[in-house]
Amino acid sequence: MSQRFTVTAFSKSDSGRNVSDIQGEVNQLFEGDEPTPSSSNKEVSFNTEVVVVQGDGNPKESSPFLNSSDATEKSQQYDGKHMALFEEEMETSPMVSTMISSLANYSSLPQGSKEHEEEADNEEEDKKKKKPVKAPQLGTLMGVYLPCIQNIFGVILFLRMTWMVGIGGVIGSFIIVFMCCSTTMLTAISMSAIATNGVVPAGGSYYMISRSLGPEFGGAVGICFYLGTTFAGAMYILGSIELLLVYILPQAAIFKMEGLEGAEAEAAMLNNMRVYGTIVLSFMATVVFVGVKYVNKLALLFLACVILSILAVYAGVIKTAIEPPDFPVCLLGNRPLISKGFDVCAKTLESGNGTVTTKLWNVFCDSPFLNATCDEYFVNNNVSFIQGIPGVMSGILKENLFGNYLEKGDLVAKKGIATVEGPDDTLTNSNRYVLADITSFFTLLVGIYFPSVTGIMAGSNRSGDLRDAQKSIPIGTIMAITTTSIVYMSAVVLFGACIEGVVLRDKFGEGVNGNLVIGTLAWPSPWVIVIGSFFSTCGAGLQSLTGAPRLMQAISRDGVVPILRVFGHGKANGEPTWALLLTAGICEIGILIASLDAVAPILSMFFLMCYMFVNLACALQTLLRTPNWRPRFKFYHWALSFLGMSLCLSLMFICSWFYAIVAMVIAGSIYKYIEFRGAEKEWGDGIRGISLSAARYALMRLEEGPPHTKNWRPQLLVLVSTDVEQNVEQPRLLSLTNQLKAGKGLTIVGTALAGTYLENHPQAQRAEQSLRKLMETEKVKGFCQVTISSNMRDATSHLLQASGLGGLMHNTVLVSWPRNWKQADDLQTWRDFIELVRETTAAHLALLVPKNIAAFPSNGERFSEGHIDVWWIVHDGGMLMLLPFLLRQHKVWRKCKMRIFTVAQMDDNSIQMKKDLSTFLYHLRIDAEVEVVEMHDSDISAYTYEKTLVMEQRSQILKQINLTKTEREREIQSITDSSRGSIRRKNPAVVTTQLIVTEEQPGVSSKVEKPEEEVQLIHDSTSPTSPATPATPLTPASEGGAQTPGSAQVQMTWTEKADGEPAKPPGASTPEGIKDIFNMKPEWENLNQSNVRRMHTALRLNGVIVKKSSEAKLVLLNMPGPPNNRSGDENYMEFLEVLTEGLNRVLLVRGGGREVITIYS
Repeated sequence: MSQRFTVTAFSKSDSGRNVSDIQGEVNQLFEGDEPTPSSSNKEVSFNTEVVVVQGDGNPKESSPFLNSSDATEKSQQYDGKHMALFEEEMETSPMVSTMISSLANYSSLPQGSKEHEEEADNEEEDKKKKKPVKAPQLGTLMGVYLPCIQNIFGVILFLRMTWMVGIGGVIGSFIIVFMCCSTTMLTAISMSAIATNGVVPAGGSYYMISRSLGPEFGGAVGICFYLGTTFAGAMYILGSIELLLVYILPQAAIFKMEGLEGAEAEAAMLNNMRVYGTIVLSFMATVVFVGVKYVNKLALLFLACVILSILAVYAGVIKTAIEPPDFPVCLLGNRPLISKGFDVCAKTLESGNGTVTTKLWNVFCDSPFLNATCDEYFVNNNVSFIQGIPGVMSGILKENLFGNYLEKGDLVAKKGIATVEGPDDTLTNSNRYVLADITSFFTLLVGIYFPSVTGIMAGSNRSGDLRDAQKSIPIGTIMAITTTSIVYMSAVVLFGACIEGVVLRDKFGEGVNGNLVIGTLAWPSPWVIVIGSFFSTCGAGLQSLTGAPRLMQAISRDGVVPILRVFGHGKANGEPTWALLLTAGICEIGILIASLDAVAPILSMFFLMCYMFVNLACALQTLLRTPNWRPRFKFYHWALSFLGMSLCLSLMFICSWFYAIVAMVIAGSIYKYIEFRGAEKEWGDGIRGISLSAARYALMRLEEGPPHTKNWRPQLLVLVSTDVEQNVEQPRLLSLTNQLKAGKGLTIVGTALAGTYLENHPQAQRAEQSLRKLMETEKVKGFCQVTISSNMRDATSHLLQASGLGGLMHNTVLVSWPRNWKQADDLQTWRDFIELVRETTAAHLALLVPKNIAAFPSNGERFSEGHIDVWWIVHDGGMLMLLPFLLRQHKVWRKCKMRIFTVAQMDDNSIQMKKDLSTFLYHLRIDAEVEVVEMHDSDISAYTYEKTLVMEQRSQILKQINLTKTEREREIQSITDSSRGSIRRKNPAVVTTQLIVTEEQPGVSSKVEKPEEEVQLIHDSTSPTSPATPATPLTPASEGGAQTPGSAQVQMTWTEKADGEPAKPPGASTPEGIKDIFNMKPEWENLNQSNVRRMHTALRLNGVIVKKSSEAKLVLLNMPGPPNNRSGDENYMEFLEVLTEGLNRVLLVRGGGREVITIYS
């Protein structure tokens, strides 16, 4: 849209005006109103297009500011005068006032039940009648404290707390409670620091962990937290079923337990739990599916039940100090009896007619008569009764201080009462005594109890509903943990001080008329606890079934686990239908386990793992000193976080080492799955910070000195070229890289572009994407780098110098042989190549040059047999030995055998050389065949002279072309073509005549002769600076004679074949050619003898290599160094071409000037 603004330019006379007036006009201007015109003002009108920037798909946390549509629209409106410097950046940089406004008005309301209900209406009607979203109004009490209280107090407090005190003793139980509460308190401190370090959207603990530790850890721990929440739902459902079938409505059992003993009774109870648990789970899942609003509306009712139940317990404790309740427990000897089945705790009763037996007598005797045969233990011991709740002032605390752990089936016995047991007494009528239903030990108690302290994340999960989350979450969570910890610790002491030990160890209250043990202590009635705990466990189960699917939906929508994406979908209003089905299915697994004591340790593992990583996240952020780590909550320290993490890890193995390992395997599997298959996310996580710190530390250590020979491995800089579309021209170069590296060490793949950075930046980005894609295809692990410079030579040199960082530098350069270097249009290619060879030598870098790279195998190929031949001409530090060993580690070359050839001169003992080389390879632990090739002195053939002559003539023509170019190229780039054309105009066949042997172009006649003036030019320029001994084909030149100043020491390496065909001697096809050989004899006498000797060496070596290694899968040989005098560069390429002629795959190797392999351990 277009809108007119009026920009007012003030004159000097306006300097006295009130600043507020000016500001008012500016404000009016940005609000769209025109200020009142003034006679002293000059009005300038212009049209401004207001651009509303839509979302770019980036996550909120990655944006520099939190924008809304209004804020974005205002951010585009710049004052034409005062903001003119920044008007070109208006699309990306908002005004400060706008940004602050958008931050201040930011709302992070998650899509809760209210929003889901609103979204269920027609979207079109919503657009017409759009109601403003109310700002979150929940404070610390209602938003954090009470939800945490409701989630922390749960089924364990009502069903297992008294039993834990009886089994573990007051001291042992207090240690367990203190340990677990300390863990959650330390976790809450860490969580408060993370939650107050910026806005935490919906997702709670998963969001905090994933954004602090990265997608891999976040996904793994998020799924573990989801599983823990799901199994918690199963535990609450099992607790509610236990309350229903044991204490509220025992006659509702489908599988009757009356008359059953031992395993049969236990199996019947478990089957009842499974049936009713499945029914209740289905009902709860339906309620959650129909609408979350019902769960939210019932939440306050469930919370009231929990608080009233706990207050009833404390009221009962106070009452025991004044008037202990009457809960008699019947004992036979020291064994408490199950109260069902008899009415009077006595064997006989005195009546007017005499002594009569009781129902208890009938239980242990075979008849109601006094002369009946009775149980021996029943006969030998008296029946007595004790008060189950003697009261807080009774001193029973001393008896309950220490633990009394029992094996499964053991009798629950009263301490301090005499009992008479025969030496051969066997336990009979076991169904009449109170027995231990499971084997108990300290670590089991920890696993069963820990779920009662979970739920501390309830406040952070509601961060979007809080008025001030950064203030409410720390205060509310820590206060809730403090409250619950005080309740738990006081409960341990009060239970031990008020209740008799045999009653505490009576898990199901069988000795107190089937009452809930904690209910016997409550006031005014045990039913307060029974009904209250039943509703609270049902409510907790509903909360779990509500929260777990949303957590799974958050994980799915993050996209870090591809296989879970389907669970991100739901109903039109956003309800996670598919995630709810998955949650119900996993919850059913816990229901089928059917034992509250077996399910509790499972969810303890998952919660402990989640809490452990919360502590780890806080500690890492603190230690790494991330600039963005500025939590508003200041009462934290990395040592506390590490202590909390250590406690979590210890408790995991204390609870159950088996479950702990299983949970870690699950988390580890998820981690590796996300690492390999998951989406790449950049969340600014702490693990990336660790990587950066570790990398910096390692780089600083590497700076201390070069690596030892034992640690040396080729750190490759791979130089590739790209075409016009920025696609890599030599993809097989990266295949060879993968085969050399096998994923180890440093690999940098670089390419060079000519031009300026500003103009060629898009091409550089395309080239980098192309490199990354090819590296991924070829499975090359490393980095890619693109350098832009004014010309290719400088760009390649910059790559060579600037790649790597600190001690992590490349030590080897891998570059392909220039294929079309003989073409006159591509002169600069081979010049750049030779300069690269010189630069690697100066930088003490090793150089690998594969020739005919297209013939090298891909990573998918396999050689079932064959040889890798090494031609060891000169010593280069051991590169020739190391490279075949590295190649044979890869599956492509694994079945190839290694052969090493070395050359013996006239005065060498070839037999001793072979023996010494075998010994050397033995000490190097390298298996290879050894062969010594003897090369005797021989005459220099006519073919050698002819090759040298053609080479030098071609070089001189190239120099002449270059000379003409030098005179004119400063201003006109295309002078090369015109200079080449001027030579061709004198005689069109001149150039092709001189290049006939080396270029082998078809259709070029060899009978065309050079013009006399051209021959003279070549002769003058090829005459050596110092006189050389003339040589003829019949008179061999002495190899030990004086060398010309242009000669250089030759260093050689492995090679492979280029595209050219084997060169034939001139005149091999026509009689006229044979005649030309003898006609050109005088020209041979003027040849540079150093070039003749080098050509002779290249031809002799090539002949021997082709003879021995023509069938080899790969030939490696020393690469000769370029001449010190740059005037011989053209000849250097020809020497290498002759040296590798007739070979299919050649790898030319040039050492970096240091030893890379050693015989020492």
